[in-house]
Amino acid sequence: MSETAINRLASSANPMFVVVAGNIGSGKTTLTKKLSERLGWKPHFESVQDNPYLSDFYADMSRWSFPLQVYFLNHRFNAHKEIENSPASSIQDRSIYEDANIFARALYESGKLDERDYQNYRSLFESMIQYLSPPTLMIFLRRSVPKLQERIKQRGRDYEQSIPVEYLSSLNNYYDDWYSHYSMGKSLIVDTDELDFLDNEEHFSRLVKRIEDSIDQKDMFFYF
Repeated sequence: MSETAINRLASSANPMFVVVAGNIGSGKTTLTKKLSERLGWKPHFESVQDNPYLSDFYADMSRWSFPLQVYFLNHRFNAHKEIENSPASSIQDRSIYEDANIFARALYESGKLDERDYQNYRSLFESMIQYLSPPTLMIFLRRSVPKLQERIKQRGRDYEQSIPVEYLSSLNNYYDDWYSHYSMGKSLIVDTDELDFLDNEEHFSRLVKRIEDSIDQKDMFFYF
């Protein structure tokens, strides 16, 4: 399916909602930006630069885990509702579902988010998602920990340079578990270790084709 064909499907009466999901440094923001430019869809980016908790969180995860997770939950809920209410097709950089199923879970099971705060958070999350519809397509970006570390170093955010390798590894494990049980709709798993969709136009075009095929097919999984 060409971009023209996919945008015939993505009309104001039938807007598309694609989420790019993945670990820290997996390429979510880059892919969100490139897809929005290629398809002419509206991008919705993760709140990073204006996040008042993120640098504090990486310095002391136990102290700041709960306020950070609530901040992200609120931000992504509002972004999800904005996308749902828009007549335009959209691409979102990380989803509200990842907040609960990956990050809050990882913090809780590692002892950095206590039982009371975690149960409070989960209750809030479960209430909020009752008001949301799942995306048209969930794209899962999978990347090995060494490649995640390379990307984190390259982009040079000071507060990310001290992220423990154990934390990245645990997040990868939680993502794999979530991928294997995802059942809300169409999904596409993309291994990005050998995929350069930023600078290699052939790689990017192949990925766009897989995304188009995934949207056009019913309940199919593709592995790049």
